[in-house]
Amino acid sequence: MTPIVDSEKQIRKIEARTESSNPWSVKARSALFAFLGIAVAGISLLVLSHLSSDIYLHDVRQSLREIPRNLVFLAFAFTILSFAAVAIYDVVAVETIAPGRIPYRISAMAGGAGYAISNALGFSLLTGGALRYRIYAAEGIDTADIGRIIGTSWMAIWFAFIILIAVALVIDPSRIPWVVSFGPIVDQIIGAGVLACVALLLYWLSRRERTLRLGKMSVKLPSTQGALLQIISGLVDVAAAAATLYVLLPAGSVSSIPAFALVYVVAVALGIVSHAPGGIGAFEATIIAGLGLGQNPDAIAALVAYRAIYTLFPFLIAVVGFALSEILRKRHVLTASTQTAVRMFEPLIPPLSAGIAFLGGIVLLISTVIPGTHYRLEALSGIVPMPFLEMSHLGASFVGLALLIVARGLARRLWRAWLVALGLFSAGAVFALIKGLAWEEALLLTLMAGILLLFRESFYRKPLGESFALSWGWLASVGTTAFAIIWLGFFAYRHVEYANELWWEFAWDAQASRFLRALVLVLTCLAAITINTIINGVGRIKLRAQPIPDEVPALVAQSARASDALALLGDKRFLMDDAGHGFVMYARSGGSLVSMGEPVGTDDKTVSDLAWAFRGLADRTGTRTVFYGVGPERLPLFLDMGLTALKLGEVARVDLTEFSLEGSKRQPLRYAARRLEKEGVTFEILPRERTSEVMQELRAISDAWLAMKSGSEKRFSLGSFENAYLAHFDIAILRKEGAIVAFANLWRGAGQGEVAVDLMRHLPDASSVVMDGLFANLLVAAKNEGYRWFNLGAAPLSGLSDSHLASRWNRIGSFIYRRGAEFYRFDGLRAFKDKFGPKWTPYYLICPPGLATPRSLIDATNLVSGSPFEVFKR
Repeated sequence: MTPIVDSEKQIRKIEARTESSNPWSVKARSALFAFLGIAVAGISLLVLSHLSSDIYLHDVRQSLREIPRNLVFLAFAFTILSFAAVAIYDVVAVETIAPGRIPYRISAMAGGAGYAISNALGFSLLTGGALRYRIYAAEGIDTADIGRIIGTSWMAIWFAFIILIAVALVIDPSRIPWVVSFGPIVDQIIGAGVLACVALLLYWLSRRERTLRLGKMSVKLPSTQGALLQIISGLVDVAAAAATLYVLLPAGSVSSIPAFALVYVVAVALGIVSHAPGGIGAFEATIIAGLGLGQNPDAIAALVAYRAIYTLFPFLIAVVGFALSEILRKRHVLTASTQTAVRMFEPLIPPLSAGIAFLGGIVLLISTVIPGTHYRLEALSGIVPMPFLEMSHLGASFVGLALLIVARGLARRLWRAWLVALGLFSAGAVFALIKGLAWEEALLLTLMAGILLLFRESFYRKPLGESFALSWGWLASVGTTAFAIIWLGFFAYRHVEYANELWWEFAWDAQASRFLRALVLVLTCLAAITINTIINGVGRIKLRAQPIPDEVPALVAQSARASDALALLGDKRFLMDDAGHGFVMYARSGGSLVSMGEPVGTDDKTVSDLAWAFRGLADRTGTRTVFYGVGPERLPLFLDMGLTALKLGEVARVDLTEFSLEGSKRQPLRYAARRLEKEGVTFEILPRERTSEVMQELRAISDAWLAMKSGSEKRFSLGSFENAYLAHFDIAILRKEGAIVAFANLWRGAGQGEVAVDLMRHLPDASSVVMDGLFANLLVAAKNEGYRWFNLGAAPLSGLSDSHLASRWNRIGSFIYRRGAEFYRFDGLRAFKDKFGPKWTPYYLICPPGLATPRSLIDATNLVSGSPFEVFKR
């Protein structure tokens, strides 16, 4: 393979352009969901505070110590049973959607481990769903089938919820909270009706193979045996999870098993909506309120124990499992079974590492809001000065919050996030010792740092100078977690009467004062992060000038593709091969690296190597690989990369060997050329050496043309009026009475294979046939010079199929082409180019499949037009 120069070295020397946001509607929607989750969490914490107003921290600690050990062991047993049932979800789903393609052990592990991660971190689709996607994609399952597998798996747990509610209505309808009762008999009939519908569904599935269709989406339904197995697994899962909490609750706190089951289901659902990891806060408030367990310290203790057993224990098991897999991976000799385990575990390392960092942040924050042990503080007073204690307490608060934030970078495999996390864990361990001799916390943080060290090779991505901003979802997760911990702090110090003097009290036993100062630090940091998320990246993308490597102009001159002249625009970065035989021109947009066309190279091998190198660069920088505007010739290369192709439209190319102004079809062009002659308009091509002589006159025409169109310069895929850029090209001009009235700069391919125009601009009061006449003269001149093809450019969205069997993208694009005249005359542009009798060739956007496809399309559109809506401006 041709050695590739690592463009990251260049990137560090070049300031990246400001990353833009998505359209305001998308950002507003994301922000709305985030604030909705925070609101649910906030209300839940207020309810929880009210229901526990007479409970103190020492009461909860005492209740925790009094939980019988046999009940704790029983809770662990129910947890194992629940996760075993969860694993069956995916086994059945995989065998339904992709039978025989994935071993049972892999699908079972993907289901169990994915749920353990999502249960701890929240955001099921972004954590558990992403984990399944990575594992199943590595096994050769396509994106659509992975989505069906995840959807089928999710159906099992929702069926379990529905069946449990129905059973509760049948058994004990009068004691179920939050349900509008129509009378015991009617409620029981409703419950029995739901159960009958489930039975009918199983019978319906037994008749033959069934497919569920929702619009254009279809999902193959499991057989009766598979559906029954999933329903049973779902019931076992939910029942075992609820039983984990049930056995820990104080005796007599649950008067009705059906009512308890319904309360548990609602608590889980509200926890998901709150965005908090594991639904912390919302889950607890729902359980306490639904079961009427307010002011009961034993109930609070049971919920704490449940969190440790059902949420933390499976997560730690998953972490230990992956740590062992990393140790095995570093062995020189691997058995086949070990290789299988490594292949299965590796995709889960980034989210697991994110979970480790998030957990470490929670541990540190909790340690800063609850009182330390008095005898340890007394021992510490003889070792370190008090200012060290105060600063360490604040430092631990900051490190805890920072770990919650840096966890997002670990989930994205960012190298700098891994490095910062190691530093934060180390600093946190030191602060834990200095602030209260908390050796347990220090040891745990040190172990977490050690696990991250094992995972070093999984963090290799280095972003391209992007500015820092949390996603709204992650910000909601950080915010709800921080608020829950702050509530815990107020709960721990509710016995302390507030006074203004508390803020300035510095003493070894003034722990409430330290909590208040840490509170201010955490809230200030949260406010700063929120403001940064709101502000960062808002507005139109600004592509900043980039240096052009010395080899690029020569390579452009040698390229047969005229459009490769866009490399001279100066708004793109370059990935060069070491021998100087080719390059990729690209820019960063949102979460994508977008290449303008396919790589430019002197031979096919160089082009192929550069394409793969660009794919690797995008992977190392944690971005999506996008090739914008490529032809059909190299589609197999891009498909081999696991990318997909979206047809953007067609390119018009005129065969100059067959072109003539003669004949009835060319009558409009002959008319335009002759009319310009009669109006005294002359045509000529200025060589690039003379372009500077007319640059000011050309700029005046360009400015007037832009004002007439009420638009702004396009970029990236089209040239813009820049003196340095236009100085590279010959300029075709039309003069009237010595003054230029229209112009176009010419792109010339090597070997007289192809010629094209880039900027085409004229004065607003120029003749109505000025463009037709300019093109007619250009085509005749290019033919006389011996060129084979004249490239008229693209007609967006033309040539897309509207067949009901075509892809969704083709049908949407075809609809816009036919019905989008209110925004842009797509059909008019094609009609103009059809006058020249061109041959139409498709061109494509190459991007990752699945959910990444629409994001890639938006990023590319933002890059070309500044926003997805700018492209529709007339």
